[in-house]
Amino acid sequence: MQTTVQVPTSDGVADAYLAQPDGDGRFPAVLIFMDAFGLRPRLAEMAERIVSRGYLVLVPNLFYRAGRAPLFDLSGLDDPERRAGLFGQLMPYIGALTPEAITRDAAAYLDFLAARDDVAPGPVAMVGYCMGGTNALRAIEAYPDRIAALASFHAGRVVTDAPDSPHLGVGSITGEVYLAHADHDQSMTAEQIATLEKALEAAGVTYRSELYAGAHHGFTMADTAAYDEQATERHWAALFDLLDRTFRR
Repeated sequence: MQTTVQVPTSDGVADAYLAQPDGDGRFPAVLIFMDAFGLRPRLAEMAERIVSRGYLVLVPNLFYRAGRAPLFDLSGLDDPERRAGLFGQLMPYIGALTPEAITRDAAAYLDFLAARDDVAPGPVAMVGYCMGGTNALRAIEAYPDRIAALASFHAGRVVTDAPDSPHLGVGSITGEVYLAHADHDQSMTAEQIATLEKALEAAGVTYRSELYAGAHHGFTMADTAAYDEQATERHWAALFDLLDRTFRR
Protein backbone atom coordinates (compact mmCIF):
# COMPACT_ATOMS: atom_id res chain seq x y z
CA MET A 1 0.00 0.00 0.00
CA GLN A 2 1.32 3.44 -0.91
CA THR A 3 0.08 6.84 0.17
CA THR A 4 1.31 10.44 0.19
CA VAL A 5 2.00 11.75 3.69
CA GLN A 6 3.05 15.07 5.15
CA VAL A 7 6.20 15.10 7.28
CA PRO A 8 6.64 18.10 9.59
CA THR A 9 10.11 19.63 9.57
CA SER A 10 11.69 22.65 11.23
CA ASP A 11 11.33 24.52 7.91
CA GLY A 12 7.82 23.48 6.90
CA VAL A 13 6.12 20.29 5.75
CA ALA A 14 7.61 17.76 3.34
CA ASP A 15 5.33 15.73 1.11
CA ALA A 16 6.50 12.14 0.85
CA TYR A 17 5.66 8.72 -0.48
CA LEU A 18 4.97 6.17 2.25
CA ALA A 19 4.84 2.54 1.14
CA GLN A 20 3.93 -0.23 3.56
CA PRO A 21 3.83 -4.02 3.35
CA ASP A 22 0.45 -5.70 3.57
CA GLY A 23 -0.60 -7.10 6.92
CA ASP A 24 -0.02 -6.17 10.52
CA GLY A 25 3.32 -5.95 12.21
CA ARG A 26 6.32 -3.71 12.70
CA PHE A 27 8.58 -3.54 9.68
CA PRO A 28 12.19 -2.43 9.25
CA ALA A 29 12.26 1.04 7.74
CA VAL A 30 14.09 2.26 4.66
CA LEU A 31 14.50 5.98 4.02
CA ILE A 32 15.11 6.85 0.35
CA PHE A 33 16.65 10.13 -0.75
CA MET A 34 15.49 10.97 -4.27
CA ASP A 35 17.45 11.99 -7.34
CA ALA A 36 17.19 15.56 -8.62
CA PHE A 37 14.09 14.89 -10.73
CA GLY A 38 12.11 14.26 -7.58
CA LEU A 39 9.04 12.31 -6.59
CA ARG A 40 7.40 10.66 -9.59
CA PRO A 41 6.11 7.24 -10.70
CA ARG A 42 9.59 5.77 -11.11
CA LEU A 43 10.46 6.37 -7.46
CA ALA A 44 7.05 5.06 -6.38
CA GLU A 45 7.74 1.91 -8.41
CA MET A 46 11.16 1.48 -6.81
CA ALA A 47 9.69 1.94 -3.34
CA GLU A 48 7.12 -0.77 -4.04
CA ARG A 49 9.82 -3.21 -5.06
CA ILE A 50 11.56 -2.67 -1.72
CA VAL A 51 8.24 -3.02 0.12
CA SER A 52 7.71 -6.39 -1.57
CA ARG A 53 10.67 -7.62 0.45
CA GLY A 54 8.98 -6.73 3.72
CA TYR A 55 10.33 -3.23 4.36
CA LEU A 56 8.44 -0.01 5.03
CA VAL A 57 9.68 2.81 2.80
CA LEU A 58 9.58 6.61 3.10
CA VAL A 59 10.58 8.78 0.11
CA PRO A 60 10.44 12.50 1.02
CA ASN A 61 10.39 15.39 -1.41
CA LEU A 62 13.76 16.93 -0.59
CA PHE A 63 12.73 20.10 -2.47
CA TYR A 64 9.65 20.67 -0.31
CA ARG A 65 10.71 24.23 0.52
CA ALA A 66 9.99 25.10 -3.12
CA GLY A 67 6.60 23.37 -3.17
CA ARG A 68 4.96 20.00 -3.52
CA ALA A 69 6.20 17.55 -6.12
CA PRO A 70 6.35 17.64 -9.06
CA LEU A 71 7.94 21.05 -9.39
CA PHE A 72 8.55 20.69 -13.14
CA ASP A 73 7.14 19.08 -16.23
CA LEU A 74 9.03 15.80 -16.21
CA SER A 75 7.82 14.50 -19.54
CA GLY A 76 10.56 13.65 -21.99
CA LEU A 77 13.22 12.57 -19.48
CA ASP A 78 14.08 9.79 -21.88
CA ASP A 79 15.31 12.47 -24.30
CA PRO A 80 18.98 13.29 -23.53
CA GLU A 81 18.58 16.95 -24.45
CA ARG A 82 15.42 17.37 -22.39
CA ARG A 83 17.04 15.64 -19.41
CA ALA A 84 20.13 17.84 -19.64
CA GLY A 85 18.04 20.99 -19.93
CA LEU A 86 16.14 20.23 -16.76
CA PHE A 87 19.33 20.22 -14.72
CA GLY A 88 19.68 23.94 -15.33
CA GLN A 89 16.28 24.53 -13.76
CA LEU A 90 17.06 22.22 -10.87
CA MET A 91 20.42 23.65 -9.80
CA PRO A 92 19.00 26.36 -7.48
CA TYR A 93 17.00 23.71 -5.62
CA ILE A 94 19.96 21.37 -5.41
CA GLY A 95 22.13 24.20 -4.13
CA ALA A 96 19.58 25.10 -1.45
CA LEU A 97 20.09 21.69 0.15
CA THR A 98 22.97 22.80 2.32
CA PRO A 99 24.56 20.36 4.78
CA GLU A 100 22.70 22.11 7.57
CA ALA A 101 19.34 21.83 5.79
CA ILE A 102 19.87 18.15 4.99
CA THR A 103 20.86 17.42 8.59
CA ARG A 104 17.75 19.11 9.95
CA ASP A 105 15.51 17.41 7.44
CA ALA A 106 17.01 13.98 8.01
CA ALA A 107 16.22 14.26 11.72
CA ALA A 108 12.59 15.04 10.88
CA TYR A 109 12.30 12.05 8.54
CA LEU A 110 13.86 9.76 11.13
CA ASP A 111 11.54 11.10 13.84
CA PHE A 112 8.54 10.52 11.58
CA LEU A 113 9.49 6.88 11.08
CA ALA A 114 10.35 6.31 14.74
CA ALA A 115 6.92 7.57 15.81
CA ARG A 116 5.01 5.07 13.67
CA ASP A 117 3.49 1.97 15.24
CA ASP A 118 4.23 -0.09 12.12
CA VAL A 119 7.97 0.61 12.14
CA ALA A 120 10.29 -1.78 13.96
CA PRO A 121 12.33 -0.17 16.73
CA GLY A 122 15.96 0.58 16.10
CA PRO A 123 18.00 2.18 13.33
CA VAL A 124 16.77 2.48 9.74
CA ALA A 125 18.59 1.91 6.46
CA MET A 126 19.08 4.59 3.84
CA VAL A 127 19.17 4.48 0.06
CA GLY A 128 20.22 7.45 -2.07
CA TYR A 129 20.22 8.07 -5.81
CA CYS A 130 22.33 10.73 -7.57
CA MET A 131 22.21 13.84 -5.36
CA GLY A 132 20.26 11.72 -2.89
CA GLY A 133 23.26 9.48 -2.45
CA THR A 134 25.44 12.45 -1.58
CA ASN A 135 22.90 13.82 0.87
CA ALA A 136 22.23 10.40 2.39
CA LEU A 137 25.96 10.16 3.12
CA ARG A 138 25.67 13.42 5.04
CA ALA A 139 22.70 11.97 6.93
CA ILE A 140 24.48 8.81 8.09
CA GLU A 141 27.45 10.95 9.11
CA ALA A 142 25.16 13.14 11.23
CA TYR A 143 23.12 10.30 12.76
CA PRO A 144 25.30 7.19 12.94
CA ASP A 145 23.27 5.79 15.83
CA ARG A 146 19.99 6.10 13.90
CA ILE A 147 21.08 4.84 10.46
CA ALA A 148 22.45 1.31 10.32
CA ALA A 149 23.39 1.16 6.65
CA LEU A 150 23.58 3.25 3.50
CA ALA A 151 23.37 2.20 -0.15
CA SER A 152 24.37 5.01 -2.50
CA PHE A 153 23.94 4.73 -6.27
CA HIS A 154 25.55 7.02 -8.87
CA ALA A 155 26.11 9.83 -6.37
CA GLY A 156 28.00 12.90 -7.57
CA ARG A 157 30.19 15.52 -5.92
CA VAL A 158 30.91 13.33 -2.90
CA VAL A 159 34.52 14.53 -3.08
CA THR A 160 35.13 18.25 -3.56
CA ASP A 161 37.66 20.86 -2.47
CA ALA A 162 35.17 22.44 -0.08
CA PRO A 163 35.91 22.31 3.66
CA ASP A 164 32.56 20.55 4.17
CA SER A 165 32.97 17.99 1.37
CA PRO A 166 30.89 14.91 2.24
CA HIS A 167 33.88 12.57 2.19
CA LEU A 168 35.55 14.45 5.04
CA GLY A 169 32.85 13.43 7.52
CA VAL A 170 32.96 9.66 7.12
CA GLY A 171 34.82 9.17 10.39
CA SER A 172 31.57 9.29 12.35
CA ILE A 173 29.94 6.40 10.44
CA THR A 174 29.40 3.20 12.41
CA GLY A 175 27.10 1.36 9.98
CA GLU A 176 27.87 -0.37 6.70
CA VAL A 177 28.10 1.54 3.43
CA TYR A 178 27.65 0.33 -0.15
CA LEU A 179 28.69 2.64 -2.99
CA ALA A 180 27.90 2.06 -6.67
CA HIS A 181 29.66 4.35 -9.12
CA ALA A 182 28.94 4.83 -12.81
CA ASP A 183 32.17 4.79 -14.77
CA HIS A 184 30.84 7.41 -17.22
CA ASP A 185 30.19 10.04 -14.54
CA GLN A 186 32.12 13.30 -14.56
CA SER A 187 30.66 14.21 -11.17
CA MET A 188 32.47 11.25 -9.58
CA THR A 189 35.74 10.54 -11.36
CA ALA A 190 38.11 7.64 -10.76
CA GLU A 191 40.36 9.98 -8.79
CA GLN A 192 37.46 11.12 -6.61
CA ILE A 193 36.35 7.53 -6.03
CA ALA A 194 39.86 6.65 -4.88
CA THR A 195 39.89 9.63 -2.50
CA LEU A 196 36.57 8.56 -1.01
CA GLU A 197 37.71 4.98 -0.57
CA LYS A 198 40.90 6.14 1.12
CA ALA A 199 38.88 8.24 3.56
CA LEU A 200 36.59 5.32 4.38
CA GLU A 201 39.52 2.98 4.91
CA ALA A 202 41.31 5.48 7.15
CA ALA A 203 38.16 5.84 9.24
CA GLY A 204 37.69 2.08 9.58
CA VAL A 205 34.25 2.13 7.96
CA THR A 206 32.84 -1.19 6.76
CA TYR A 207 32.16 -0.49 3.10
CA ARG A 208 32.06 -1.85 -0.42
CA SER A 209 32.70 0.43 -3.39
CA GLU A 210 32.01 -0.85 -6.90
CA LEU A 211 32.35 0.56 -10.39
CA TYR A 212 29.52 -0.25 -12.80
CA ALA A 213 31.24 -0.60 -16.15
CA GLY A 214 29.51 1.10 -19.06
CA ALA A 215 26.93 2.81 -16.84
CA HIS A 216 26.14 6.51 -16.85
CA HIS A 217 25.12 8.89 -14.07
CA GLY A 218 21.50 8.08 -13.21
CA PHE A 219 21.59 4.52 -14.53
CA THR A 220 18.83 3.20 -12.23
CA MET A 221 16.18 5.63 -13.44
CA ALA A 222 14.08 3.78 -16.03
CA ASP A 223 12.24 6.96 -17.06
CA THR A 224 15.42 8.76 -18.18
CA ALA A 225 17.90 8.54 -21.01
CA ALA A 226 20.58 7.30 -18.59
CA TYR A 227 18.80 4.03 -17.79
CA ASP A 228 20.86 0.85 -17.93
CA GLU A 229 18.83 -2.30 -17.33
CA GLN A 230 21.79 -4.57 -16.56
CA ALA A 231 23.32 -2.11 -14.12
CA THR A 232 19.93 -1.58 -12.47
CA GLU A 233 19.45 -5.29 -11.87
CA ARG A 234 22.91 -5.40 -10.34
CA HIS A 235 21.87 -2.50 -8.12
CA TRP A 236 18.82 -4.40 -6.87
CA ALA A 237 20.93 -7.43 -5.97
CA ALA A 238 23.44 -5.30 -4.06
CA LEU A 239 20.73 -3.31 -2.31
CA PHE A 240 18.77 -6.31 -1.08
CA ASP A 241 21.96 -8.03 0.02
CA LEU A 242 22.77 -5.03 2.20
CA LEU A 243 19.24 -4.61 3.56
CA ASP A 244 18.74 -8.28 4.33
CA ARG A 245 22.07 -8.50 6.16
CA THR A 246 21.46 -5.25 8.02
CA PHE A 247 18.13 -6.45 9.35
CA ARG A 248 19.21 -10.13 9.56
CA ARG A 249 16.44 -11.35 7.26
